[in-house]
Amino acid sequence: MKFKNNNYKLVEDITDFGITDPITIKVKQFYEEYPFPNYKIDDNKYTLSQAGDKNAFSKKLKEFIGFNKSILEVGSGTSQLSNYLAIGTNNRVCAFDTSMKSLKIGNNFAKESNIKNINFIRGDIFDEIFQEEIFDFVLCNGVLHHTKNPYKAFSNITKCLKKEGYIVVGLYNKIGRFRTKFRKILYKVFGKSLVMLFDPVLRKIGTKSKDKIEAWIRDQYEHPVESTHTFDEVLKWFNNNNIEFIDSIPKCSFDNIGEERFFEKSTKENYIERIIQQFFMILGKFGSEGGLFIFIGKRK
Repeated sequence: MKFKNNNYKLVEDITDFGITDPITIKVKQFYEEYPFPNYKIDDNKYTLSQAGDKNAFSKKLKEFIGFNKSILEVGSGTSQLSNYLAIGTNNRVCAFDTSMKSLKIGNNFAKESNIKNINFIRGDIFDEIFQEEIFDFVLCNGVLHHTKNPYKAFSNITKCLKKEGYIVVGLYNKIGRFRTKFRKILYKVFGKSLVMLFDPVLRKIGTKSKDKIEAWIRDQYEHPVESTHTFDEVLKWFNNNNIEFIDSIPKCSFDNIGEERFFEKSTKENYIERIIQQFFMILGKFGSEGGLFIFIGKRK
């Protein structure tokens, strides 16, 4: 792994650059208490692969990445996605997060599952840790909206992306997160029991995985740092950082609805269509499960 500096230490095979920023420390402490998304009690190499393959996006992502690629997941948490992308490939995967506890969980899973093509690194997204243009893929899903300056964080992580490399970012949508904001009010007034009835993710988890339930509740309803964003805002981020728009989930255009190609060039259409698509998020699965949208770009 190529770093900009050697100011780090090893903690149980995890490369630790340390964290000094007060806001980042606040977020780190939050996830130290309840690592996210965490594993199920009976998870192993095979169940993780099966779960990843059942998810349309993660399966397509792994297929598109192929072999012999360098991958950085920024804000990997307990590193399910990083471990999934490493299983059965010769890709070089780097799981990067602020929480040492979360990384230790991911690292232990990798060791127990004999996954050797993955490294775990702790640091701050605002620090320039990696050398420029060294990764074929940079993944940052559900992370930037938990930082003090999402745009600055985005600009920083694009620097280590190779030319022609792909970046995938997932953010809370300003419109699509309406249902979660409503559930937050219910949670504050009535507590956990009522939210368990209205939150579809919690219903899927069931009652067996208490750690996963607590992690989801904390992440969705108690997070100390959170922002929401729009399609057009992220399009500006792409343009300012020399990133070509490739695709989005949900789609920007009515013409592309129903297509699940993800990494083939799609149209971003006009402002009105993009606004309508974001309002549609409220009514569908995206809005019911947190209001997250994903943008895929390619470095020019």
